[in-house]
Amino acid sequence: MNAIEFVHVGKQYRLGLVSTGTFSHDLNRWWTMNVLHKEDPNLKIGETNDRSQKGNSNYVWALKDINFNVEQGDVVGIIGKNGAGKSTLLKLLSRVTTPTVGEIRARGRIASLLEVGTGFHPEMTGRENIYLNGAIMGMTKAEITRKLDEIVDFSGCERYIDTPVKRYSSGMTVRLGFAIAAHLEPEILVVDEVLAVGDAEFQKKAIGKMQDVSKGEGRTVLFVSHNMNAVKMLCKNAIVLKDGKFDFSGSAHDCVDYYIDSNSKDLCGYSVVEASMRQMGFSGEITIEEAKFLCDYQNLGTDEPIVLELTLKKHFGNIKECRYSINIFDFSDVRILGYVTESLPVPQDREVYKVKITLTNHSLTARKYKLSLNVGYKEMDGCIRNFDVVNDGVLSFEVKYITKRDNREYLSWNPEWGAIIHFEQSTSIELL
Repeated sequence: MNAIEFVHVGKQYRLGLVSTGTFSHDLNRWWTMNVLHKEDPNLKIGETNDRSQKGNSNYVWALKDINFNVEQGDVVGIIGKNGAGKSTLLKLLSRVTTPTVGEIRARGRIASLLEVGTGFHPEMTGRENIYLNGAIMGMTKAEITRKLDEIVDFSGCERYIDTPVKRYSSGMTVRLGFAIAAHLEPEILVVDEVLAVGDAEFQKKAIGKMQDVSKGEGRTVLFVSHNMNAVKMLCKNAIVLKDGKFDFSGSAHDCVDYYIDSNSKDLCGYSVVEASMRQMGFSGEITIEEAKFLCDYQNLGTDEPIVLELTLKKHFGNIKECRYSINIFDFSDVRILGYVTESLPVPQDREVYKVKITLTNHSLTARKYKLSLNVGYKEMDGCIRNFDVVNDGVLSFEVKYITKRDNREYLSWNPEWGAIIHFEQSTSIELL
């Protein structure tokens, strides 16, 4: 049985103004809709909600022609860029606003956690807000009282539960809000990106609770997040939105891969390092000026070496030697591998010099990756002193096929395992 149904749902907004802007337009809208009983004439105009470009119309479709069903007990992730329409979709489902066209059918009570502090009265205490939220959801005082201790314990805000919410931090507010939404037995739980405000311990606890709510108690969860790993871990299915339109649907893993692939930039085999790529706060005696691949970065095999050339510049200090670190990330920003070279002498007769680094036995599976770079020095006490750190994305490459080792095909990393299994990595470095 479907717990949620969206049937040709659309939401249109006029930019800048609440009304149509002129009395004649308002009168035309009223006459068409209330006397002639036809659709709003302004629905025939309007542009796609692409926030990055200047449009010609004052009307935009925040959502347009959205159709999907969610079965009872399913956990569905909503994925998309900022401005794709994710929060608008959840607000429509939560009845914060109404759709311009289409119909939404939801079976059961809905608990929503859309923004920090949504549904809280700042002058009321945490305890009073628990009862207020429960009453809004249609629960009796006895039902709320039965769950009160469990809610307070889960939120971790016991010491402040009788303090007005206006004195809570954003993290405490989210903790209490999620505890209320998850424990007051809604049939449908709607969670927006607010969990990102909480600390790592609470995020883990919240995701575990959502898994219990969906699997153990058979309730439906809609989850919006930019954390692709959380979506893959929590959700069975997902939906990708783009510019307010339905772009892709399927399993959570398929949707995350589709989203990452469609938004990843063209592969970058050569890069001049700019200030925006560089992490600030490092000593800067030596900086990375340029980076490029000396291998076929667009068509690597799982067991083919990755060869880099770095151009470095000495600025000050009497640095005799340094070592280089390369971290490999996927386009979900998950760190997959890290390499650290042996220390290499720094040439004293040149201000600018180059090094060639070869990474072997990476055993990466077929997908796109990006690099971060680091040059530093190991102190006598074992501490690492970093001269320069370049953010991930300075270079990117793609492993396209599986090579063979000992006449056997192999894979080293599977996202479902959550672990990396690989042959012994090694590096070689030489001065050019």
